[in-house]
Amino acid sequence: MVELISEVEGTGIFVQGNDIDTDRIIPARYMKEVTFAPLGEFAFYDARFSESGDKKDHPFNDSRFKGASILVVNKNFGCGSSREHAPQSLLRWGIKAVIGESFAEIFAGNCTMLGIPTLVLDPASITFLMDWIKEHPSEAITLDAEKQQVIYSGKSVDGTMVSSSRKALLEGTWDSTSLLLEGKDAIKEVADRLDALYN
Repeated sequence: MVELISEVEGTGIFVQGNDIDTDRIIPARYMKEVTFAPLGEFAFYDARFSESGDKKDHPFNDSRFKGASILVVNKNFGCGSSREHAPQSLLRWGIKAVIGESFAEIFAGNCTMLGIPTLVLDPASITFLMDWIKEHPSEAITLDAEKQQVIYSGKSVDGTMVSSSRKALLEGTWDSTSLLLEGKDAIKEVADRLDALYN
């Protein structure tokens, strides 16, 4: 059965900058992987490592944010292409929800199909939340999809979600593959009826 996703709780991590495209989230050369499973280690790879493999100063390399599951970003995050590998790499790294100023439409849609809520907050709230995460990396944040709120430090901040994505997450209809597999008996019944009708 597909999971109903109404709330995601975890510690936070942030990546600053507008127009972070899918190639920065997961460089194209790692799209050759046979499965999505190893993509987590390549998330933001070129921003995290030099050509010689030395670590750069990047939140995804910072031990304070190890185990974080809620990513906070700025404007137009996930722009540039329709590659599903970008949200897949974030999911495999451990991200279960993304809060930002705005998202590229296809990226947000791909997140929904993986069960990753994307919630929009105003720029001032994003800046404040990033600063708070920097100072409180081990404290929990909750994304409440039903109320369209972010809850942290004893307060709640109202945001917005795309209504169709929110509905799919709350009703458990976000995973189309699982829904298809769950309906295999009904599909077979229709296929048999059509076969009898036309043969």
